Amino acid sequence: MRFALVLGLTAVAVTAASVAVLVSPWWCFAAVPLAVLAAIGWYDLTQRRHSVLRNYPVLGHFRYLLETVRPEVQQYFVERNTDGRPFDRDVRSIVYERAKGTEDESPFGTEREVYADGYESFTHSMAPVEPAREPPRVRIGGPDCRRPYDMALLNVSAMSFGSLSSHAILALNAGAAKGGFAHDTGEGGLSEYHLRPGGDLVWEIGTGYFGCRTPDGGFDAAEFADKSAVDSVRCVSLKLSQGAKPGIGGVLPGGKVNAEIARVREVPQGETVVSPPYHRVFSTPRELVLFVARMRELAGGKPAGFKLCVGSRRQFLALCKAMLAEEITPDFILVDGAEGGTGAAPLEFSDHIGTPLTDGLMTVHNALVGAGLRDRIRIGAAGKVATGGDIVKRLIQGADYTNAARAMMFAVGCIQSQRCHTNHCPVGVATQDARRARALDVEDKTERVYRFQRATVRSAQQIMASMGVADPALLRPHLLRKRLDATTVRSYAEAYEWLEPGVLTGDPPVTWAEDWRGADPDTFG
Repeated sequence: MRFALVLGLTAVAVTAASVAVLVSPWWCFAAVPLAVLAAIGWYDLTQRRHSVLRNYPVLGHFRYLLETVRPEVQQYFVERNTDGRPFDRDVRSIVYERAKGTEDESPFGTEREVYADGYESFTHSMAPVEPAREPPRVRIGGPDCRRPYDMALLNVSAMSFGSLSSHAILALNAGAAKGGFAHDTGEGGLSEYHLRPGGDLVWEIGTGYFGCRTPDGGFDAAEFADKSAVDSVRCVSLKLSQGAKPGIGGVLPGGKVNAEIARVREVPQGETVVSPPYHRVFSTPRELVLFVARMRELAGGKPAGFKLCVGSRRQFLALCKAMLAEEITPDFILVDGAEGGTGAAPLEFSDHIGTPLTDGLMTVHNALVGAGLRDRIRIGAAGKVATGGDIVKRLIQGADYTNAARAMMFAVGCIQSQRCHTNHCPVGVATQDARRARALDVEDKTERVYRFQRATVRSAQQIMASMGVADPALLRPHLLRKRLDATTVRSYAEAYEWLEPGVLTGDPPVTWAEDWRGADPDTFG
């Protein structure tokens, strides 16, 4: 269709020009504009910077025209997290500018209401320091890990091949390879597009066990061991739940399940793939902990952990008790907030199930501290992380590193058209239509992913330096403040409860005592 459009314009322009020469020069008024449109069309088809224009030559320019009318259309793009924090077109602009390398300073002041309830700010220092020259790294690997991994502060969050196109996966992984950060595969299995660029991978296994799946849909230990031995697989992760739809499995519409996806996931071609909401490999907290240890051994001692959206605090404390009883800990826990995104989920789940990242992150951090386990386990945070400020905030709340999905999609060209589930993504990011996917230029988008991650981590370092902190390990809750109402501002150290190391195993505080007593390592009930 795109070639037909441009060829049609060219043919009409040539016809008009011929009529102008042979019949009447007045036809030049039609021939010249048509020739310009035809030239624009051919340019759009051959340029590599804008996927929209490659897929929609000439017509795609209307999108950029609308973007120039910013004040009038801004409200259309506004979304809000479950905690009320705006994630709007301004944030997308930051991502786009950093990805393109065009970020600049902004005039005037903050556009946020500084006296609104919930407004948060960092405590800057009267004696700022110089940012560290090298981006910080986080060592992932507890006492049972034989092959630890140094994680970046910002990494690519879980997005499967199938949900994303082959070109998008290639760009994300190549960007990770160039920038030295990790790329979570999502639960859709290991594909050649994850492996070809050579970027560091966190191989995520979900309830469907895609990529290490028995014919009846169970876990294939031998296949898992074989694939996790690949050098670029640096960590292995068990997905318990996803922030955008906790309590149900993933869904990949049958229209996206082509022969290649079917081969990677080991499922029938053309049929909708629905992951079960529960795992077969464990049914109790103790069994979960033992299975994570088994994953670590099967992976040759590489870091093993799990990802979850926090639900019941008592259930997580049951996991902590299981870790203490078995003397086994995961190397990392990735906390996914309810504000996280997805390509397909019931609206009720997205809106009403799951704990927001702030609450979930502090629950996990405090539970591990109180159980005396925090020094053995690293915590990751995911859920609308897009800026340096987001990174610093999550580090203060208890995380060691962060992952971003939506922002990374923006970096590879996503325009949030919300057509992910239809296979008709206009920019080739979330589609298995080869004609649409080829509009995404891998080389160009690789650079954008790399630049976005580098600039965002640098921004986080600059924010920390303004707070008088060069090392993320020195961040403390008192450095983040929150307005509770019109006249009350408290730091996180004052507004929230922070447990002392080991306190749960001795004399639990009243606010935690009932959940700790009721937590049972042999049941999730």
